[in-house]
Amino acid sequence: MVYVCSKLIGAKHYNKGYQALYGKLNASMNSACDHNGHGSHTLSIAGGNFVPNVSFNRVWMGTAKGGSPRARVAAYKVCWPPSSIGAQCDIADILKGFETAIHDGADVISASLGGDPIDYKDDSLAIASFHAVMKGITVVFSAGNYGPEPGTVSNVAPWVITVGASTIDHEFQSFLHLANGLHLKGLSKPKPLPHSGFYTLINAANAKVENATMMDAMLCDQDALDPQKVKGKILVCLNGRLDRDSKGINALLAGAAGMIVCNDEASGDNIVADTYVLPAIYITYADGVRLYAYLNSTNSALGRIIYPVPAIDIEPAPLLGNFSSRGPNSITPEILKPDITAPGVNIIAAFSEDVQPVVPYSTLLPYNILSGTSMSCPHVAGVVGLLKSVHPDWSPAAIKSAIMTTASIRDNRGHPMMNETKKEADPFSRGAGEINPNQAINPGLVYNLTVNDYLDFLCTRGYNKTIIQKFSGQPYKCPRKSSILDFNYPSITVHKLKGTVTVTRRLTNVGPPSTYTVHVKSPAGISVDVKPNILAFGKKGEEQKFELTMKADGTRVIKGHVFGELVWSNGKYLHVKSPIVVSVA
Repeated sequence: MVYVCSKLIGAKHYNKGYQALYGKLNASMNSACDHNGHGSHTLSIAGGNFVPNVSFNRVWMGTAKGGSPRARVAAYKVCWPPSSIGAQCDIADILKGFETAIHDGADVISASLGGDPIDYKDDSLAIASFHAVMKGITVVFSAGNYGPEPGTVSNVAPWVITVGASTIDHEFQSFLHLANGLHLKGLSKPKPLPHSGFYTLINAANAKVENATMMDAMLCDQDALDPQKVKGKILVCLNGRLDRDSKGINALLAGAAGMIVCNDEASGDNIVADTYVLPAIYITYADGVRLYAYLNSTNSALGRIIYPVPAIDIEPAPLLGNFSSRGPNSITPEILKPDITAPGVNIIAAFSEDVQPVVPYSTLLPYNILSGTSMSCPHVAGVVGLLKSVHPDWSPAAIKSAIMTTASIRDNRGHPMMNETKKEADPFSRGAGEINPNQAINPGLVYNLTVNDYLDFLCTRGYNKTIIQKFSGQPYKCPRKSSILDFNYPSITVHKLKGTVTVTRRLTNVGPPSTYTVHVKSPAGISVDVKPNILAFGKKGEEQKFELTMKADGTRVIKGHVFGELVWSNGKYLHVKSPIVVSVA
């Protein structure tokens, strides 16, 4: 979580758990300062102040700010080298960070970390975040970066906000100009080639050392490239197996002047502006096919990478990030996760200049462009901070409901939001949709939940008194009868529908007196009946209940999951939307 040390109201660090497992830290590293960059980046996204005239390596970007630019932020450093994000986060240290944030009176906890989903009673993050929610603190987690495979979403507890990642409408565009006249658009961070002329292009598969496989070389794997074949050329690598940063290091060590990374078919058209140690460009699968066709058509392929420029108003946007972890929820299929998506692709934000370079050729800058659900998580945390300042009396559940029920499921062309394969994104990938901060301030109605509601949810898991006390801190008696179908979540999921089921929800009015009418887009093959279909609220704080009855209508064989939507509308500007997800037994 965290930090440019001089900009914080407080910074603390915890590593006793880490040191017990991995040994003593170097004294120079043992502080709350950021030696990695990940914490500075995520913290500035959540609460960075207004900074004019920000540029990234001579490319002008304008004014930078975080989601809550006037917020006071505190940093709790709990992660230490090494891991895939350059840090190892021991659970004991994370729990100490949560404990301190609760004690210090935080309003929001942004946690861009997580692990494989496990049962809540064994999930220390779920228990720690429950304690925070008990104190009125909203906890925001990353959904994970293991998409597009289904069932990969992590941090699935219903009392936290789980955030997937999407693209934004501006890019660092670069172009690959080929000698045959073809111009291919890609993404790149600014790093110029030694000269502006054409370079010889070489397919990495044709640059393999004798003992490497063709695929090892094609993927630009370690020790798979022959420097005599690569030196001074632009190397063409296929995406996959190892991260693209490592491909760049391998290309540089082999003597390449530059690198082109071509998406594999599974990654489709979803590309990001990565950090490379040499001039490079990342292109889509479709453009990669065109490039490989050119390479195979000639023995003297030539090309050049054009220095990138910022482009705005990109369409379509947002698109789902291909790496963003997907549902269904592997622990509780009846709770839709992720909850929401937010910008997490090609995000420019503050970066620590105290990071140790991966190789001597790396250049450290005060800003960096990173992608991941680590970046989307603090976007939501920043919005939560704004909502908390406008509505200090709202519970974490009310804030979460406001964010989810006002989310957008359409892109900037007015079309349904799409995933990385240009197919319509479903709730397992985008949750309730893309966060819409201006609408979330005035949601009209919210699906509220109390601590006891969450404890009743744990009762539906079959937990005994001892287990539940780990969450509540005190004895709690489960109700004689409770159903997860009546858990007042802002999304509606029915797992293995058999016969007819009735789902109960409660809506609380947080706006002016108004009358709402329900509109339902039924999941394919499912009939849906809502009673009552009109709710009239006479005052702020009034709560009313409705029931939604579903059954398979017999018109089709239903395999997998089907999706729909329930919307309460006052006929004017308030539309309270909930995704519906159904599977049939």
